Amino acid sequence: MASTTAATTHPGGTGSPTRSPLIGWLAVISVMLGIFSIVTTEILPIGLLTSIGSSFTISDGMAGLMMTMPGFLAAVSAPLVTVATARIDRRLMLCVFMLLLALANFLAAVAPDYWLVLISRVMVGITIGGFWSIGAGLAERLVPAESVGRATAVIFSAVPLGSVLGVPAGTFIGDVAGWRMAFVVMGALTVAVLAMLMLVVPPLPPVQATRMSVLRGMFRSVHTRFALLLTFLIVLAHFGTYTYVTPFLEQVTHASSAMVTVFLLVYGAAGIVGNFLGGAVVGRHPRATFGLAAGLIAAATLLLPVLGRWEIGAVALLVVWGVAYGAVPVSSQTWFTKATPHAPEAASVLFTASFQATISLGALVGGLIVDRTSPSMVMTLGGLTAALMVLAAWAHFARRLTWPDQTPA
Repeated sequence: MASTTAATTHPGGTGSPTRSPLIGWLAVISVMLGIFSIVTTEILPIGLLTSIGSSFTISDGMAGLMMTMPGFLAAVSAPLVTVATARIDRRLMLCVFMLLLALANFLAAVAPDYWLVLISRVMVGITIGGFWSIGAGLAERLVPAESVGRATAVIFSAVPLGSVLGVPAGTFIGDVAGWRMAFVVMGALTVAVLAMLMLVVPPLPPVQATRMSVLRGMFRSVHTRFALLLTFLIVLAHFGTYTYVTPFLEQVTHASSAMVTVFLLVYGAAGIVGNFLGGAVVGRHPRATFGLAAGLIAAATLLLPVLGRWEIGAVALLVVWGVAYGAVPVSSQTWFTKATPHAPEAASVLFTASFQATISLGALVGGLIVDRTSPSMVMTLGGLTAALMVLAAWAHFARRLTWPDQTPA
């Protein structure tokens, strides 16, 4: 995914070309593993939702607050933390956020009350906003210029990998040893990633301070406003439904715990395919890629209440859904970057804030609906929302708008 590459110059002496290429790629992998740990921790409750809810005797909708809390905090912390720490070494900040994530996982693992679990999710949210905004654009400082595109793709492969390996593995551990052990394992992994960051990432003094005035100025661009609208609609549709996919599979498909784990694994594997397919074409066809992804999500979620009553129908639609959603983060980031090619870190901050805020809203709205109706109704309403996003992407095309790095709109 090349969408976050660009704009700043290679800082002399930092991420330096004179360093061993192997060390540079190890640094890229360490950032990728950091984002993998964050993504996995953030969405881990999806596979453990019912078991955590049962442990504290709360409803599925109330348990969904575990998804709501991190997103809102990430949306707030992305601009605030990035601006407040603009003059602090970026390597130091990455390590601080990994330490905070490890503490959050261990707190969740030992929490005797649900409110402490929610406190741990607040810590996760701060980590998401800070680490993601800083780490997303670091590839160009860690490897030579000709390798930046590949390095960026490696970093963002952490998103589907979190679904492929993280959530199913966490669900499996939860089934075998209890949901608390899943958080213990994630805490241990995060400590290992912290050690790797400290060993292989070079000092990274800031080279381009992101100011609030830059972020405010981005809203004057019609492309940025479209990027916000499209991201809001598709992320609302996805997380309003996917957060409650486990209750759907249990109550509608009547899948066993083992089969739910398999279904989530299949979904995640499809997401990896979608990530690289989307990354390969979104730079040239941003509207078509984003619109097609939304259309497939709409089709999958609208058909689930009908075909998802059978396991074969559910798994087939999860494959379509996984491929489609795999292209969503890269498409959204590409729209923000194309809208403001002169300020890549600011684009990354706005992408992170809008994406995470909508994750929370989607989980919250989905929880309210599932508690009052059923998982099938959540799927239907999510599909209709995704369909609205397709219309919004078509509107950008219909207005014949062109990107700032081509011809001014």
